[in-house]
Formats: sequence, C-alpha cells, structure tokens
Amino acid sequence: MSTPGYPSVLSALIILSLSLGLLSIFVGPAGLTVAQVIAALSGTSGDGDPASIIIWQIRMPRMLMGALAGAALGLSGAVLQGYLRNPLAEPGIIGVTSGAALGGVVAIHTGLAATSLFALPLLGLLGSLITVLIILGLAGFRGSPLTLILAGVAVTSLASALISLVLSLSDNPFALTEIVFWMLGSLQDRSLEHVGLAAPPILAGLGLLLFTSRGLDALTLGEYGAQNLGIGLDRLRYLIVAGVALAVGSATAITGAIGFVGLVVPHLLRPLVAHRPGRLLGASLFGGAALVLAADIVVRLLQPEYDIKLGVLTALIGAPFFFYLVLKTRRELIS
Repeated sequence: MSTPGYPSVLSALIILSLSLGLLSIFVGPAGLTVAQVIAALSGTSGDGDPASIIIWQIRMPRMLMGALAGAALGLSGAVLQGYLRNPLAEPGIIGVTSGAALGGVVAIHTGLAATSLFALPLLGLLGSLITVLIILGLAGFRGSPLTLILAGVAVTSLASALISLVLSLSDNPFALTEIVFWMLGSLQDRSLEHVGLAAPPILAGLGLLLFTSRGLDALTLGEYGAQNLGIGLDRLRYLIVAGVALAVGSATAITGAIGFVGLVVPHLLRPLVAHRPGRLLGASLFGGAALVLAADIVVRLLQPEYDIKLGVLTALIGAPFFFYLVLKTRRELIS
C-alpha cells in the first residue's frame, strides 16, 4: 500500500491541529453556546461578559499553551530519535524535563511561586538551562551520542532525587499538594501572560530543531557519511541540545511534565513520511500539537469535576504504546 505524499500528510496535520485548536475554544464544562463563543471572539459581547472572560482568559491561553507544548514535545522527540538513532528516545532522555521540574518544585517549595506569577516558569526554565550545561560538561564538547545519553540519565537521576528530597522536607501540606499536582502536568489556570513568557523561547527552540533536518537525513548514512556530506556533528549536537532545552524546558516550566508525547507522535507518523528523519520534523511538530490539544479536550469533557491531569491521560495513552515498542524492538533483535 502506497503512503500519501509528504505535502498531503503535512497539510492534513496542519488542518487537524488547527481544527482541534478551534474546537478547544468552543468546548468546555461552562456549556457556552456556539453563538456566545462567536460573539466573544468577535468582541461583540463586551469585555465584562462572562462568555468573553471564559474565552479570552481561560480557553484561549489553554489552547495556545497546549499547542506550543505539544509542538515542542513532538518535534523534540523526532529530533532526538533521529540523532540518537534510538526509537525509544524522547525529550526526557537528556534530562531537560527533570531539570525544569526541579526548578518548578523549588519555586513552589520556597514560596516564590505564590509571590510572583513568573517565578515558577522562570525557575523552571533556569533549571532546564542549568541541566543542559551540566550535561554538556559531562558528555564533553566532542562526546558521542552514547555519552550524551549517559550524561542525561545521570542528571535525570540526580534531579529526581533532589525533587524527592524537596518533597520529603516540605512541611507545608498545601505546597506539597501543589507540587504533586504541578508535576502531573496540566494546562489549567494558564494565562496569556504565561503564554507570552513561554512562546519566545519555545519558538526559538523549534526554529533551531527544524534547522537540523538536513543533518538528521545525512546521519542515516552514518557519522562518517554525514561528515563527508559536510555536516558538522558538533554543531548539530549543540543545535539539538539548545533547541530541546529552549522548547521543552520552557514548555515544562509552564505546564509541568507531560510525558510520552515525544515518544508516541514520531512513531505514529514515521511510516507516513517514508521513514525520512528530516520530513518527520514538520509532521511531528503539528502532530504533537494535535495530540496535546485532543488530550486536553478529553480532560475537560471527561468528568471535569475530578480535574484529571493532562499528564496522567498522556501517560495512560503512551505507556501501552511504550510496552509495544519494547516488545517490537526485542523481537527485531532476536530475529
């Protein structure tokens, strides 16, 4: 069976993500009618109208942040799987997610998050950037992909241990609850200010990652083949690490940890782009945005009174898929 052409696949994913973004504005537990939503979007309902407040202060920031976070996770997963040539690679493998989570946990534990709207995302972003510097220091400036993975695993373990230490030392039950809920990942209560803070570094990171498409295609010939084609492997690695740090670190700093998106999306889309790493990047960007937006719509409509966290739902989707990938990889190694 022939696969659809790349322009058709990319166009379909763009339309899907835009449609889900629009749908996320129209649906929610508030039960607004289509006419109310259209009036709020067009500005004819007035600034003080409840429908206008719900749309512009709740649903719109939630949709924008979900699209940005999904794009960052999906694209980062595709880039890391192509660079590391590991089908099980995802953004957390180089420790960026854990570093951002540690920064956010410190902000909540110290009370800074309660005093400033920007303390939590800024410390989360700072945590991811510090993590990247440590990883590059451990892996070396000319280290191999294997040393990058090992450094990421070491830093992730350290960050997880420090998070556990903070949880153990926290004597404030309210802060402890907030830390646990934030780490589960959610788009709830995100504002346009959060979007404005996260969008520039996320978009910058996405730009750097998209710039690696030619290098990832060349790596399919091996490192020596890529070098013979004029690809600078050190430069490629710096672009990838910096791009993932900016995109995923900034997204995690705002939304908390949303797992498995960077693992699942590239695998679902890879057959549709003829297994070409460069073409997978654009597809995974819009595919990640579509997946997170769809999951957030389900979260809002599926018993909203229980406040099911977005990270919980993506984990429930991704964990079985991860098991499938492990079993598939084991069968390929045996055969």
